[in-house]
Amino acid sequence: MIDNPYYTHDFHGDYDLIGIGALDLEEGGSIPDCRLAVATFGTLNEAKDNAILIPTWYSGTHQIWRDAYIGPDHALDPSKYFIVCVDQIGNGLSTSPHNATGVNAEIAMSNFPRVRIGDNVVAQERLLREHFGIERLALVTGGSMGAQQTYEWAVRFPDKVLRAAPIAGTARNTPGDFLIAEIMREAILSDPGWNGGEYTSHTQVVDGLTRQAHIWGVLGFSTEFWKQEVWRAMEFESLDAFLTGFLEPYFTAMDPNALLTQSWAWQRGDVSRHTGGDLAAALGRITAKTFVIPIDEDQLFPVRDCAAEQELIKGSELRVVEDVLGHLGLFAVAPTYMPQIDRHLADLLAIEV
Repeated sequence: MIDNPYYTHDFHGDYDLIGIGALDLEEGGSIPDCRLAVATFGTLNEAKDNAILIPTWYSGTHQIWRDAYIGPDHALDPSKYFIVCVDQIGNGLSTSPHNATGVNAEIAMSNFPRVRIGDNVVAQERLLREHFGIERLALVTGGSMGAQQTYEWAVRFPDKVLRAAPIAGTARNTPGDFLIAEIMREAILSDPGWNGGEYTSHTQVVDGLTRQAHIWGVLGFSTEFWKQEVWRAMEFESLDAFLTGFLEPYFTAMDPNALLTQSWAWQRGDVSRHTGGDLAAALGRITAKTFVIPIDEDQLFPVRDCAAEQELIKGSELRVVEDVLGHLGLFAVAPTYMPQIDRHLADLLAIEV
């Protein structure tokens, strides 16, 4: 186990670690004692029909949802809904390479097994059913890798999902997006401190983490973000100051093995594996009322990729969010971003299904 102060309550606030037992994995092997970091907001009603699930994205935790998306002034209103944010396996808070102890110790670090999007969703379904007694969800929504998990939920468990809102993500990862994630992985794996994953502190791989931060600067933000110098509105005096004061601290605090675990799953997000590679057949399984919500300047999951999938989902709608930040608009930095998200989610939640 590696001690990393970033993955603590001091940084991420209140959350519970809930064990779901042994989790057998799609790629083989298992996590003997899988524990999920869970943050909840609001109260589950007697009928247990007001539950909303939010899975997390690459590098992210429940924290951003708590701070920016959930509240009485948002569509995700805890006075109306019981909102469950579940940190994905390998994100540093749930069972991950650097925190595996006890019966999980033998899979720690470089021996951590391959975890797919589907494994996360199976774990989440078990958590909701066994721990909370929730059999159906009023809504599943998430951004980026959270969108991948949203699609997986809607395809794998159609009877359990009434509404779905994948934000800035696709149901089947594209070859180009696979390569983007691969470049990010190479930034870590090429660091001399990596040493096959057997390091004693994440700071040994800080150069690789810094390079990954710079890649996110190129692809996570749009070209318009840089041309318009939007970072000035975020109170940075220069491009370099933004990189060193915003992106670099964010990524260099993290454990590289946690990022590698997540990026491997990101690369292989694909609901069509349920239907022999037929994406139309897979998305045809969805019975949830679905709003597909891309970001117009997103370079990782462009609107055209999201729109092509949306057309395969019966009764779905395409709701495009305008945000010059691009994919990292998900951080809800621009003041115009959350009003759009709230409007779309409120519209979706208002639909009787």
